[in-house]
This record gives sequence, structure tokens and C-alpha cells, in this order.
Amino acid sequence: MEYGLCNPVYLHRHYFGQIEAGLATPYSAAAGDLNLHTLLGWVLSGILAVITGWRYVLRLQNKDNLPLAYMGMNAILTVIVIFQVYLGDKLVWVYGLHTEAVVQAAREGLLK
Repeated sequence: MEYGLCNPVYLHRHYFGQIEAGLATPYSAAAGDLNLHTLLGWVLSGILAVITGWRYVLRLQNKDNLPLAYMGMNAILTVIVIFQVYLGDKLVWVYGLHTEAVVQAAREGLLK
């Protein structure tokens, strides 16, 4: 049964992923992409806060049209989110981070 935001698996994967990434044992080949993925995650948090505040101010001004700069910032946000998803997929499907076989190999010292 799908619970959406109330689904504990969804909450774990999306809200505690940052903690998991910090506890991961990345090997050197994945370290660069993992660092960039982590950095972009924090940058996205800041951008989303700014865009939310900006939209609130625009609503208070009762404007009929959104400024072009606001729409451009949302387009940039969309591109960054798409790149963030790409990096996350690459970390899991190419490097195998957070998969059982890679975690076991890292514990045994087989990865460099």
C-alpha cells in the first residue's frame, strides 16, 4: 500500500539520505561525485528557501504576472535538480553506493 509522504520508507530515503550519505564509506572513484552531490543538496536547500521567500513577497504585492527573473531562477533550479538526480542515480547504479555488495566489499577492504 502506498502512503506517499506518510510512508516510512519514503521518509527514510528522502529525508535521512543526507545522514546516510555522511555515514557511507565511499571509495576514491566515487568520492568526487558524492561530494558534488552533497554540496548540490545543500545549495538546493538554500535556493528553495530564497525562491519560497521571493514568491511570498510577490504574493503580498498582488502582482498579476511573475517577473522574468523569478521564472529564470525556477528554470535554473529545475536544471540543478535534474543534475542532482543524475548524480544520485550514478552513485547508486554506477558506483553501487548503499548496495549490499559494495558495502560488504568496502568493509572487507576490497575497494580503493
